[in-house]
Amino acid sequence: MKIKRDTVVKPLPSAGLIKKYEKFWRLTLPKSFFNFIKENNGVKVEEATFECNNRGYALERFLCIVDDIENHSKGNYDIDVVFSQIGERLTDNEDLLGAEVLPIASVFAGDFVCLDFRTDKNNPSVCIWSHEESGEFEPVTYNVAGNFTEFLNGLYEPK
Repeated sequence: MKIKRDTVVKPLPSAGLIKKYEKFWRLTLPKSFFNFIKENNGVKVEEATFECNNRGYALERFLCIVDDIENHSKGNYDIDVVFSQIGERLTDNEDLLGAEVLPIASVFAGDFVCLDFRTDKNNPSVCIWSHEESGEFEPVTYNVAGNFTEFLNGLYEPK
């Protein structure tokens, strides 16, 4: 995976800001992702692909965390903004408060890479959320990796 360093969304989020988001989502981000976003907030990538469900995906960019969403030029890439736009398609639980599937990166053609807390609140797996197959309270996801570090290590550059 090649990170485009000049695309990191500034200012980088503080630990306090990330904790504020975690409280709202009612979850704790895995340390690997927490540390990644503190340095690579909203970064675009090139030549980063992965396979899942017999299909290849091209990772476009990681989502970001910004403090002033409305006045930030990259506010539309904020994790919470994306989550609020598709949240009812990320869960089958109409009464859910917080998140259980959290988008963290966009892939070509409108799907999202997500942290999936449904089976393990302390160690989320990574899945791909299919926007075309998902409906309101009918999410369709495919497991990609056992955790965020495994996901990063599984990314490869196309030949």
